[in-house]
Amino acid sequence: MEFSGRIVAVTGAARGIGRALAAAARARGATVVALDRDGAGAQAVAAEIGGHAYALDVGDAAAVAAILARIEAEIGPIALYCSNAGILERDPDPDLATSADPESWARAFAVNVMGHVHAARVLVPLWLSRGGGAFLGTVSAAGLLSQIGSAAYGATKHAALAFLEHLAIAHAEDGIRIAALCPQGVDTAMLGAASAASRDGVLAPEAVAEAAFDGLAAGRFLILPHPQVAEYARRRAENPERWLAGMARLRRSMMAGA
Repeated sequence: MEFSGRIVAVTGAARGIGRALAAAARARGATVVALDRDGAGAQAVAAEIGGHAYALDVGDAAAVAAILARIEAEIGPIALYCSNAGILERDPDPDLATSADPESWARAFAVNVMGHVHAARVLVPLWLSRGGGAFLGTVSAAGLLSQIGSAAYGATKHAALAFLEHLAIAHAEDGIRIAALCPQGVDTAMLGAASAASRDGVLAPEAVAEAAFDGLAAGRFLILPHPQVAEYARRRAENPERWLAGMARLRRSMMAGA
């Protein structure tokens, strides 16, 4: 996929994977629009790479529609939307999987699921009308596997992956490319020292961004910067009971080391 001279919008762009995606897109000649709830952070990234920036809460459907309309009117047609913003709502009580309150669940769904939905509801009809576009959703290996210590994160990431799969199936013949970026441990503020992912290789955000663009170029739906995740997903599918028992053991060892 060629990005030179085209417009790439990135959410959660003020830091971490989003910032790296913005820089990688700019390095490929794209005009980049950095989007983040932290408007000042987005502006700083845009200043570094010579792009544009807007403050945006991806969980606000009206705000998403307004910003995308503004980008299309003031800058030009969006060729690639990197729907990267995400939040981690940890279980308040590590010993109780149901300890997160309804407000925590609502926040997680608003960003981790509806952030993708709100953008796709605007962009997919536009791309249908002009013959194509690309949507890269940052999901997480948790969307294929699980997330120890956060029921809300694991559940919403599974939901996000299901939504992206639905888009890919429905629009396979419409010139719309859908990809799900599913890294495991990444060196960002979201990764806790006790995270299970941190025990299995932590990548720099820049490495994840390069894997994302390599995956887009290869036309892959599922982009796995950590290749071992494919093997974990295979084991989970082939023997769910054994997988669950292994994850329970991993959780116990993490709790013992906390």
